[in-house]
Amino acid sequence: MKNRMKQLRQENGISQERMAEMLEVSRQTIISIEKGRYNPSLPLAIQIARCFNTIVEEVFLLEDEGKE
Repeated sequence: MKNRMKQLRQENGISQERMAEMLEVSRQTIISIEKGRYNPSLPLAIQIARCFNTIVEEVFLLEDEGKE
């Protein structure tokens, strides 16, 4: 799943370390999500969206099925 987490985090002036603290996860988790290596659980995705005062669909983008 693609995401705009890094872009939104940088636009809001939030470091990876601070984001990790806000979400009570490790910095490695933030890095993995931003690089698309890890898809967060729904509760964590909702928490992330709330950090940016937006909805989950604005942070996480489903890739179109059938396209390569």
